[in-house]
Amino acid sequence: MDILKNKANHLPEKPGVYIMKDLNKNIIYIGKAKILKRRVSQYFMNTKHSLKVRAMVSNIKDFEYIITDSEFEALVLECSLIKKYQPKYNILLKDDKGYSYIKVTNEDFPKIFFAKQKINDSAKYFGPYMNSIYVKNLVNEVINIFKLPTCNRDFSKFKSRPCLNFYINKCIAPCNRNISLKDYNILINEAVSFIKNGSKSVVEYLTREMLKASENLHFEKAADLRDRIKSIKSVVKEKQKVVSNKIKDQDIIALATDKNKVSVHVFRFKDGSLYDSENFLFDFFDSEINLRTEFIKRYYDLKEYIPKNITLDGEIEDKNLIKNWIYETKNKSIKILIPKKGEQFKLVQMCKNNAYEAFSYKNQNDNLLILEDLKNLLNLKNIPNYIEAYDISNLSGSDNVGGMIVFQDALPLKSAYKRFKIKTLEHQDDHGSLREVLTRRIKNYQENKENGKGFGRLPDLILVDGGFAQTLVAKKVFSQENINVPIFGMVKDDKHRTRAITTSDKVINIKKNIKIFNFITRIQDEVHRFTINYHKNLRDKKVKNSILTNIPGIGEKTANILLKKFGSIRNISLASIEELVLIKGITKPCAESIKKYFEKI
Repeated sequence: MDILKNKANHLPEKPGVYIMKDLNKNIIYIGKAKILKRRVSQYFMNTKHSLKVRAMVSNIKDFEYIITDSEFEALVLECSLIKKYQPKYNILLKDDKGYSYIKVTNEDFPKIFFAKQKINDSAKYFGPYMNSIYVKNLVNEVINIFKLPTCNRDFSKFKSRPCLNFYINKCIAPCNRNISLKDYNILINEAVSFIKNGSKSVVEYLTREMLKASENLHFEKAADLRDRIKSIKSVVKEKQKVVSNKIKDQDIIALATDKNKVSVHVFRFKDGSLYDSENFLFDFFDSEINLRTEFIKRYYDLKEYIPKNITLDGEIEDKNLIKNWIYETKNKSIKILIPKKGEQFKLVQMCKNNAYEAFSYKNQNDNLLILEDLKNLLNLKNIPNYIEAYDISNLSGSDNVGGMIVFQDALPLKSAYKRFKIKTLEHQDDHGSLREVLTRRIKNYQENKENGKGFGRLPDLILVDGGFAQTLVAKKVFSQENINVPIFGMVKDDKHRTRAITTSDKVINIKKNIKIFNFITRIQDEVHRFTINYHKNLRDKKVKNSILTNIPGIGEKTANILLKKFGSIRNISLASIEELVLIKGITKPCAESIKKYFEKI
């Protein structure tokens, strides 16, 4: 610490970025400073830090710094480096996982879809949105209002018979050339405008077009536009509950603290209506002002759409610097407001109440207590913050599969879930299947342990679904590779409910500790659900393939290609011969054979 104090005292009195590192030279925190010497010295001189800052400082073994020409350049560099290195003690917001997008495909007849993540293709994406239900509802609204297609057909290549949606007035049927390419793209542009700008601007535009069509005696077009306006107004009327009359386009950000935790809540308003709501939980760091400042930088670094107004529940540092940064990086002029009374103040308080409410659902302190109790019950050396659980599933020995789920900090980490299709066994052998799954897991660990991510990380605890025998199999696999990880079994009673935890030679009753019992039950139910769903999906795919392979000339490989292209047996049965022959490997006689087969059943 004395060495670090001395090094900090010799820093230049210039703006820049400082990079804190631990014993293994991992970057654990990145910050920016107007005056490097003054800011960095505070970490090693001030003893009145929060718990999290003290924890970080105790882990600092060295630091580096980069001098910049201005504080603004330091802010830009800080954001870039945090995004690249994802330091442990910075506020981190995920870019893709957990968010949702609206996707507009890049083709002659574009389509609009809900997307779970943004991929590197030629499509346009709107988002990210935290609230996936809002995104799905918005996509459905757009499709219903503008009567857009929901199928995967390529309308530019051939003309085909329209589906049921056309006949019940839910689709304009570009497949049947019921609309020209020019008019279709006008419609898509209106739909995109609805997504980007909300209902008000679209209604104004459509009203102008309706009046123009009416004046030109194009009454059919005017009636169609009138119906579209009516649909939009109907949707908007039913949709919104919270309204801001004073400031139409704004984000409201408020935070709430509980011991060493902080909850940050965001309300997003467009055209005066609340259209999205997000919540984030963090460890409390330094001060509310610093936390609010860092959150705003991380949050708007990710966002594509930024409103004209950002309304806060308290002060931030570097207000003008942040406004300048958003203008330079996002080409958006903003106002930062801190209301003290009136409608805006009430909305801020509502946002703050939602921040407090999040603690009742995501109270991480309770989770840590459960893990502490589990550590003591199982006599573990460390708190099991990272738990892997395994299960095996099959039906009469066919389609053997394994599933692995992960709980991190007592919550499911679904991005780390893994499925295993058993390769070495054709018959039912749960022990052999478990042995294969864990052997493959260890092999992946050996290949990836350098980066310490995913399979390159060993868990603090492994739980297997089963009793003594399964636990013994798992322990042998790991001991043969000289890997020491605590392994226990999850035992069920004769009614298939969680009963106890087992080692390879004794049973540990968990029913007396209701929190641990509920936690283990949740893990056991989740790994069983995940694994059996995988097994059902494989079995369903096999059944679908068996239907298709009954058709002369269709093998399993071609069946897979057809299912991948059309999505379902029903869509294949409805496809025309012209559509079928576009598929690689499908000749005209083969397409005719498919059509005849489905006409008979």
